[in-house]
Amino acid sequence: MNILVTGGLGYIGSHTVSILMQSKNNVVIIDNLSNSSLEILDKLKKITNKDIDFVEGDINNKDLLIEIIINYKIEAVIHFAGLKSVNESIENPELYYQNNVKGSLILFEAMKESGVTKIVFSSSATVYGIPEYLPIDEAHPTKPINPYGLTKLDIENILLDLSISNPNWKIISLRYFNPVGAHPSGEIGEDPNGIPNNLMPYISKVASKELSKLKIFGDAYNTIDGTGVRDYIHVMDLADGHLAALKYINNQSACLETLNLGTGNGYSVIQILSAFEKANNIKIPYEICDPRPGDVDSCYAETTKSHNVLNWSAKRGIMEMCKSAWNYESKKNFN
Repeated sequence: MNILVTGGLGYIGSHTVSILMQSKNNVVIIDNLSNSSLEILDKLKKITNKDIDFVEGDINNKDLLIEIIINYKIEAVIHFAGLKSVNESIENPELYYQNNVKGSLILFEAMKESGVTKIVFSSSATVYGIPEYLPIDEAHPTKPINPYGLTKLDIENILLDLSISNPNWKIISLRYFNPVGAHPSGEIGEDPNGIPNNLMPYISKVASKELSKLKIFGDAYNTIDGTGVRDYIHVMDLADGHLAALKYINNQSACLETLNLGTGNGYSVIQILSAFEKANNIKIPYEICDPRPGDVDSCYAETTKSHNVLNWSAKRGIMEMCKSAWNYESKKNFN
């Protein structure tokens, strides 16, 4: 297939592009480089040993999107492009509605005007808000507690309305839990600017001595060891999930699906820390800090539906997640 990948140089987008290219698809990436770099494109070409079409641009530019769709004979879209910091969304909500919601609307308009109706949307488990029960299935109430989560739910609802307005749309929204790890080559991985908001890159930066110690936010949660429990999924399993979603919609006359992508297992912060130390033979200093507002005790996925619909399930375990994360970090810093 000829596939347009928005935000394809980002963390999850780049890993998905690597899987798409190795499955003999033709990929065109559009990315505005606001949270990525052209260096990732070079690394993707190295990993796949293939040339990859890239357009520097923004999904808010409808004329550009239509031009890309027509010129490259695009048949389907995987939509990653969007801002993704919970804290930033709280501080600057209008930026998130402008970029995430308005940008998605413009993308959908461009697709509609160009006759493309197949889309896999990068959503988030953030749409569920505070868990009312565990594991969280797709029928769980959606009550986002921050603007980032609200924008993801808004986009899901727009896609729902599109499918009602025109049954030719083939749509899957994938609700990610906590992506971690890196490509087995160590060429691409998660590399946030500044102090990471996510646990695994924070641990990796302490391991590389870029940061002095890990801050663990709270140790009095109702969990196995008092630290927060989350469903961590290897980014390559997540990438495989997108390929499975693309194959699924390509074989449907019409569809609208919302699916969790997770492992169905929860690990605490301390368990992840211990696994990282064991997997990589590195000691990670840490300190316990006050809990962050909005953090919940536990959050992990029910994954039966994604397995049944896509014939997909996460295969990589926590040790592989930790090894790949450190392989990427050490290669980036020490090679």
